[in-house]
Amino acid sequence: MQRIASFSVDHTKLDRGMYTSRVDGDVVTYDIRMKRPNAGEYLENAAMHTFEHLFATYARSSALSDKVVYVGPMGCRTGFYLLVRGISEQEAILLVQQSMAFIAAYEGEIPGATEPECGNYREQDLLGAKREAAAMAQVLQNWTAEKLAYPAYLA
Repeated sequence: MQRIASFSVDHTKLDRGMYTSRVDGDVVTYDIRMKRPNAGEYLENAAMHTFEHLFATYARSSALSDKVVYVGPMGCRTGFYLLVRGISEQEAILLVQQSMAFIAAYEGEIPGATEPECGNYREQDLLGAKREAAAMAQVLQNWTAEKLAYPAYLA
């Protein structure tokens, strides 16, 4: 089998941030890295689940909703993938920054967190999701398109 591109990034040196993971035709995959890999701290399942509901809802309700292909968690519990098409790098950064602010400030019912809507609706942690979003908002506060490339030492 072929080695996939994301496994070629040196996870022992990867830090929190937002990176361009891959480009497939007109679809760009962004690596929203919220935890340093293999450092012993991971996204808790319930907080990650709530974060997913809120991130996907916000991104798919934004002005760029028709450009959002997918929002979902990484299996390693260190972040999320955002797949988009037809937007600039700066628009992608702004969308993620706005998503983090939305999640960090969110109050109310978690969208899609009922039994008919979700396969694990009971496992939710709004406070945990808000805490993770606030921490990531700080990381991405001054993020620029130049920072989207994985640093050369990670290859």
